[in-house]
Amino acid sequence: MARGSKSAKLDANSVQSYDITSAPKALSTDMAARQRRYFISMMIRTACFILTVILPSPYRWFALLGAVTLPYFAVVFANAGRETVSPGDALLSEKARSLE
Repeated sequence: MARGSKSAKLDANSVQSYDITSAPKALSTDMAARQRRYFISMMIRTACFILTVILPSPYRWFALLGAVTLPYFAVVFANAGRETVSPGDALLSEKARSLE
């Protein structure tokens, strides 16, 4: 008599197995990291505005340029979260299943 039922028999090509190291980070961890990156970028922008007032004329324009352009880059870097490629993604491939 064969062990297992008809539903328990699975074709080796229909089942994928993944390593635990290739699992993505938790969404809450990812959100916290993105919020932290955005906050740090906005603090740098605030420092640029303060430096615009404090610094003499030639350097003032560089600080102002940083204060004006930083929001764009802050949003782009903060939104670059879960869709990035992690180092283990290249290793994902169908693995041969062993006999159980």
